[in-house]
Amino acid sequence: MKFSIIMKRELKSYFSGPIAYIVTALFLLVAGIMFFAGFFIGDRVELRGFFSWLPIYLSVFVPALTMRIFSEEKRSGSIETLMTLPVTEFDVVLGKYLASFLSTLIMIAPTIFYVITAYIFGTPDFGPIVLGYLGTVLLGAGYTAIGIFASSITKNQIIAFFTGAIICIVLTLLNSFLVFIPGPAVSVLSYLSAKNHFDSVAKGIIDTRDIIYFISLTVLFFALTVRVQKKESR
Repeated sequence: MKFSIIMKRELKSYFSGPIAYIVTALFLLVAGIMFFAGFFIGDRVELRGFFSWLPIYLSVFVPALTMRIFSEEKRSGSIETLMTLPVTEFDVVLGKYLASFLSTLIMIAPTIFYVITAYIFGTPDFGPIVLGYLGTVLLGAGYTAIGIFASSITKNQIIAFFTGAIICIVLTLLNSFLVFIPGPAVSVLSYLSAKNHFDSVAKGIIDTRDIIYFISLTVLFFALTVRVQKKESR
């Protein structure tokens, strides 16, 4: 399939340069500090603190992974060459999205070491850990879609990073500002909060509303990216 060729191309590009390795190393460093802080300072063998902070980490590090996916090609002009090939805008966006999502999963995968450490030194509940990672995958899918959308609207990688990070951070921290929101709007904004849905899944509550939220978030920004590409291809 055409999108798979683009996906393989992007994955090769990701890991032939330093950005993916630097972003992954920084993510693991920050996440590791939070995990081991609770482990040694708090004297708690659990991953609750790790999962609590994970949406904030992903708000920053996923846009850092995706910032170049479109913007670099727009800056160099190679996106025009790509679009002259027998591929559709959907193929291009799907290939780039899947490459970015796989890169996000690769970035998260080494955190399994924290789970192994927790089981070596304690007996954490298995269920919340599995569901915590399910929530992480769903959140990563949504934030990856936001990241590629941010990259598709600019030629500047830094602007793409900040645009994607701001959108993700707002969705993550939205629930923290609900106390300042008038009553009628609270339920709407609460539903829009990505962290609310993530926390619900991570706590072991499998609600179809949470699954629908993450799927809708991913599809929305994926569709917006396709629309941007179609508009620029005219």
